[in-house]
Amino acid sequence: MHLAINAYFWQRPFTGSGQYTRQLVYHLNRHVSDLEITLIYPQAAGDEPIADVPPDVHVKTMPIRAGHVGKLLFEQHGFPKACAEAGATIAHVPYWGAPLRSPVPLVVTVHDLTTVTVPEYRRGVKAKLYNALVTASAQGADHIITDSFASKLDIVDTFGLDEKGVTAVYLAAEEHFKPSGSEESLLEMAALRRYDLPEFYILYLGGYSLHKNILTLLHAYSYVAKAEGDDFPLVLAGKKPDPSPTHPDYDAYIKKLGLTDQIHWIGFVDEPDKPLLYRSADLFVFPSRHEGFGLPPLEAMACGTPVVTTDADSLPEVVGDAAYTIPPDDARGMGGAMIALLTEQKTADELRQRGLEQAARFSWKKTAMETLMVYTRVEAESKSEVSERGFV
Repeated sequence: MHLAINAYFWQRPFTGSGQYTRQLVYHLNRHVSDLEITLIYPQAAGDEPIADVPPDVHVKTMPIRAGHVGKLLFEQHGFPKACAEAGATIAHVPYWGAPLRSPVPLVVTVHDLTTVTVPEYRRGVKAKLYNALVTASAQGADHIITDSFASKLDIVDTFGLDEKGVTAVYLAAEEHFKPSGSEESLLEMAALRRYDLPEFYILYLGGYSLHKNILTLLHAYSYVAKAEGDDFPLVLAGKKPDPSPTHPDYDAYIKKLGLTDQIHWIGFVDEPDKPLLYRSADLFVFPSRHEGFGLPPLEAMACGTPVVTTDADSLPEVVGDAAYTIPPDDARGMGGAMIALLTEQKTADELRQRGLEQAARFSWKKTAMETLMVYTRVEAESKSEVSERGFV
């Protein structure tokens, strides 16, 4: 089997699609000896050359125009052309951007349907057209992989597909997400100082788009702040966005709630520092309304940090009984769960242990092996169809 993978997000490892692409390739390459892998990498003028590629993985670079038009042309024309030139026997687009036509059997990963289901993300002619295009391409793919059974049901219902054509394959936390050792290293202490982290804190780490539900988190934290805010500030990690139709004015809402002194924005977090932030937090809160998987809660649990999240979409699948799951609109309940974990040490310790056990059920090796099973099935079905038509 010769697998061609769309590597558009390879040089963006801080994104979910970038992490997914890299981890999938690393583990397929590590654990499958008879699989040839070619990364189809689009490179615009001035872009950095592709890096961190395993030595026995091939790279085929395709020159593209910068910007959205270049991305679209690569997805619809450059990638399928490169698959044929590379002699691939199966292709995988690891994000929602597959070509309408492919010269080889095509697998596409649809992580979630947020851009379709949230009205604010469908505004504008360009957004509507692109959503229509990627929806049509996904419907025409030989198989769809998604991150959870909740997302599988959404895809089957929204696209009107046979459920046999969609496979749920869970993601995993990377190996460096783990509890701290017996002593804090000098590097960890330096990182704590670099982010100016308080001694005790509640952590949110993630995006700030509407569906991440940060306004409800801030409302929920206002209940905590009345009793514990001075001792347990809320640390918001990640780039603070400018107000827009898809990003609320967080500063204004924080001021309205009277939480200016209890909220600590720390900005973008380097990937190697994320485990430290999780481990050092007293608890992690993830209030999202829509998630194809929800990797941050799993990362936090793998680091031994108690988690409060919601019961929306895939999140109950990810955390099991190892976290508090609250309805995404229940700010009072979310605040109560945070207070319980801060004041009831036994409950927090129980969730730490359950979280470690739950996180251990997921692994990137398992993700890679289950994905390989999809490739094998799709390739076999394609050969069978060709044979039945009398072409071989």
